[in-house]
Amino acid sequence: MFTNQSHLIRENFPQLAYGVAVTDINHDGQFEFVVAGFGFPNRALRWDGSSYVDAAPPLLADPTRRAIGLCAADIDGDGREEVYILNTDTFSGPKMVADRLFADGMDGWVDLFQLPHNADVLNLTAGRSVAAVDRFGTGRYGFFVANYGGPMRLYELDDDGILRDVAEAAGVALTTGGRSLCAFPIVSQHMDVFAGNENGPNFLFRNRGDGTFDEIAEQFGIDDPFENARGVAPLNTNSAGRFDLVVANWEGPHRLFVYSSDGRWDDIAPPAMAFPSRARTVIVADFDNDGYEEIFFNNIGQANRLFARREGEWRLVETGDAAEPTGLGTGAAVADLDGDGRLELLISHGESGFQPLSLYHGPVNDHNFLRVYATTRYGAPARGAVVTLTAAERQQRRVIDAGSGYLCQMEPVAHFGLGHTQQVQQVTVDFPDGRRVTVERPAINQTLRVAYPT
Repeated sequence: MFTNQSHLIRENFPQLAYGVAVTDINHDGQFEFVVAGFGFPNRALRWDGSSYVDAAPPLLADPTRRAIGLCAADIDGDGREEVYILNTDTFSGPKMVADRLFADGMDGWVDLFQLPHNADVLNLTAGRSVAAVDRFGTGRYGFFVANYGGPMRLYELDDDGILRDVAEAAGVALTTGGRSLCAFPIVSQHMDVFAGNENGPNFLFRNRGDGTFDEIAEQFGIDDPFENARGVAPLNTNSAGRFDLVVANWEGPHRLFVYSSDGRWDDIAPPAMAFPSRARTVIVADFDNDGYEEIFFNNIGQANRLFARREGEWRLVETGDAAEPTGLGTGAAVADLDGDGRLELLISHGESGFQPLSLYHGPVNDHNFLRVYATTRYGAPARGAVVTLTAAERQQRRVIDAGSGYLCQMEPVAHFGLGHTQQVQQVTVDFPDGRRVTVERPAINQTLRVAYPT
């Protein structure tokens, strides 16, 4: 499936790296891969037309801290995404170094946590993942932090520009071995949050519609209390219109939770998919543009695995160069930065050894595609929005990624492969506040921009 294109990354030195996120760092309309450096500089890889170059501003590079998790979202409603970088110097519990929350303002980049009026809300607990949550549907996001050995956090910016931890008021300040996060309309019409945990049950926080949450994972059968979750990603089959969840467990059976008619999720992962591995990030994406998503499991110290839907069944397929049997994979993300309509896969490595980043391309073919970039009322990526595409008498659905699985965050674009289909009947975008925009018969092989309705 994949071919190695790592030579396109300039200055690709061996390092310790973790999470990967995708956002527009320099606000030029083009996305970058942002990579967390653990004792190394954070990087922002920009496509310059021939290669990927590091465009990280000096403050964001921040080489003295140990970054692992990343997330981008517009927290202040200025139309530009801020970048939350989760740092840790310990496995669990209290830590010495705080997280960063970088914002690019009138005077350049600044760490909001370093401002004196935000000193009381520093996150000094070891964490693992961060996700963006627009709990009210206003277009202004909060950063949900999955801490390990301390209360979860939910940071929002108030009207006076002061950071507030609203986790307790929202009903999500639980303490566990937090590992992964995924935020989108899972069981409600608002942004819900799935939290995959270690040494304890997973959480499913259902948004009541007023910005507060109920924890209902056991009720829906996805608490999985005896496993240790890592990556998680949404997948849409044909299960009553709801999204399903692919959950990777560390050295335990992986899950494919599919929503059933009795209101619970059933695990239907076939044996090859369920087979335990040292899994980290899980990515669900259409890498070959055939109109059907694949599932990629990124493992550390073991070969990565790729599954595709074949004749109605999920089957293990050839991964190609991205198998990386000796790779120390710690994070991965997908995006189409070079604009060719194919997704690139970037894998970071580290933790137990120094390795460079890896970049892979999907197969070259004559398949068509359509990419949908939805924006909030402020013009920022509408993370958490659901996009439905109708073509050739079937529907495909995607979530604009708000934080997917373990440490990472995908590009904020709904990418649809179309195979040989020449015409799309309709594209519908459902925003986090319930507003809907429908576009009839958009042209294919383009990025369709859909603005929030005014």
